[in-house]
Order: sequence, then structure tokens, then C-alpha cells
Amino acid sequence: MDQKTFDALLDRFLSEDLSREEAEKVLHSLTDEGMRRRWEAAISGLLENRELHGMSDPARRDAVRKSILAKRPTPVKETPTRFGYLRYAAAAVFVGAAAVLVVLDQPKPRSRQQQASQAQGAGQVQPGGNKAVLTLADGSRITLDSAGNGAIASQGNVQVIKLDSGQLAYNASGVSGKGRAIGYNTLATPRGGQFRIILPDGSKVWLNAASSLRFPNAFEGKEREVQLSGEAYFEVAKNPSMPFKVKVNEMAVQVLGTHFNVMAYPDEPGIRTTLLEGAVKVQHGTQAVQLAPGQQAQLSPAGSITTQDGVDVEEVVAWKNGYFHFNRESLQGVMRQIGRWYDAEITYEGQIAPRQFGGKIERSSSVTEVLKILELSKVHYRIEGKKIIVMP
Repeated sequence: MDQKTFDALLDRFLSEDLSREEAEKVLHSLTDEGMRRRWEAAISGLLENRELHGMSDPARRDAVRKSILAKRPTPVKETPTRFGYLRYAAAAVFVGAAAVLVVLDQPKPRSRQQQASQAQGAGQVQPGGNKAVLTLADGSRITLDSAGNGAIASQGNVQVIKLDSGQLAYNASGVSGKGRAIGYNTLATPRGGQFRIILPDGSKVWLNAASSLRFPNAFEGKEREVQLSGEAYFEVAKNPSMPFKVKVNEMAVQVLGTHFNVMAYPDEPGIRTTLLEGAVKVQHGTQAVQLAPGQQAQLSPAGSITTQDGVDVEEVVAWKNGYFHFNRESLQGVMRQIGRWYDAEITYEGQIAPRQFGGKIERSSSVTEVLKILELSKVHYRIEGKKIIVMP
């Protein structure tokens, strides 16, 4: 099933408008493991954190429970059915349970004119992809999404190589030490872009949308230092004799070899450093904290550092793995992520009560599919060109 057909079926499923033939197509698709995972990812936001989607009312939760129980099949032996084995029928029950949640929280249907307008606007707001610009030490710029694979630049004895559509690597050979010509490069992604890079020391960096990384084309001296704006995930190559440092404004993250994520967007409330593996020290002025795996350091705009234990690291690095993952996220926080990835301007109309959102969905999804998470909490929107207007 292609993406267009899948999106159309999902839209009609969520609006309770499936025909018998389309319903059979949905059920049949669940016999394929890959398609089943796509369905689960698309509707997991409806089943996770039900309280975040208006399910805090006990009467509403009880109605959902009774509806799901009513759909539960009587245990029988695994025998062939019209659409395969019973386990596929059980998957259909999973979809049916999600439909119950949608029915209870479904906003008023839009008119055909509103639907047509939304579809036209959504066509201009597309998910991001592998896009970046590399600025070399001499000031020359290379647009990576249009550059071919292979060697794309040379700086002294350092070759810059595009490995595939979303990855860059540096290869130094020959002269070492003082004979190297050291220059600083900058890899920058636009809104709606992402890119990966293997630094000259072998460290791997995933760069999120609207971010930039400044780094030397070869590391020399007592430490390896890079400068970040935006968000990046690091897997640092171990070299105890040359510690790795990430500088973000006046803050520094010092490591030997570890996996961690740094979010430092100017429009976010502070800078967050989350450790997945190893150990890092976060320093700002005279303050310094050392993190253990699962901890997060938060630097406030006022300059104070706090730490948080038991962070959901899957949520933090979901962007790197191709997902949006919201866990009690504010409306503004959700929309900031959507705006950066879909390169859309976000505006608000009217008074919208504070809400929290939960769910997980692929970043390759259409913007209308991602925005369904708002409608489940009775927050509405419209799309005008590259602008998303959020309304009560």
C-alpha cells in the first residue's frame, strides 16, 4: 500500500467514514507486519496517555472500557478466517479500540469547503528531509541535498565526502601534526532539514532541523571542540588524551566518549543536555554538574543549572529515530517542533486553555496527520500557505 492510499484510509478511518470495501482493505493490510507497525505508529497517540486526550472523566473512560470489552473476541483455536488468522482479527480489535477514542473526542465535522481548503493548504506544508549547507573555511558553500555522492571538497590533506543522501564524512590522510592546515567548517540545516556527519575524529553527530555545527577539519591540541546551535545528538569517539567539548553560547558539555543529546534552540525555555550513555560534565560559569545515564541538565535563561532524574530518553531522541514523541508536552512545545520540521509559521488566534499532549507518530507523516493530535483535545487549526493557525 503506497503512502497516499495509507493516508487516505487513515483519514477516513479517523473520521468514521470507511466503506465496507475500505474496512476490508484496512483489515487485510494488518496481515502484513510492516503495515501493522505503520498503523500502530499512526494511532498510538490515541491509545497512549488517554488522560491527555480528554479521558480524565471516569464516565468517559468507563464508556471506552465497555466498548472495548464488547469488541473482545471469544478465545478460540487459531483457525483461518476471511482475513487470515485470529491474531489479525485481534489487531483489528486494536484498531476498533482506537476508533472508540476518536468517536468520544472527535471534533465537529468540517464542511466540504473547509476540507478542500485544508487539503490545499496542507499541500504546501510538507515534512522535512535530508537538507543542509556546508560552509568551508574559505567561505565557499555547498548545498548537500543537491550534491552528488563522493568527494565534494578538499582542504589541504582533508577530503570531504558525501556518503549518501543524508550523511557527510571527513577523511584526513598524509600529513599530521603541525603540517596540517586547520580550518573551521559549518554544517547548517534549514527549518525542515536534518543531516548526519562523521567528524574527523570518527565521532558521529545527528543534526536536527534549524541547527548548525561549527567544527575544525582536523582535531589538534589538547581537546576536541565544536560549537552548536539548535539540536544535535552525539556519539563521541573515545580518546582519553583529547576530551571532546560541545560549546553552546556560554555553556560547555565536556566528555571523553559517550552518547548524549543537546537541545539549544533560541525559542525553547533553556538549554537541555540529556545523557544516554557514559558520563558528561555540564558547565556554565562557576557552576558544573556531572550527569549519569538517564539524567538531564537544564540551563535556564537566568543562567542556573538544574538536573532531572529518570528522563524518558526515548522521547528526547525520538527526532533522531524519525518520530515525534510527546509526553505531557504543552501546546506551544508541540507546535514549535512541528513548525521547525515542516518549515511552517505558527500563529495563534483567540484564547486557548493550557493543555498537555501525548503520543508518538512518524516525522514522515503528513502535517494534517500530526495535527490530529490537537483535534483530539478539541484544539482546532487551519492552514494558509506555509502558515498554521491554531484556534480554540
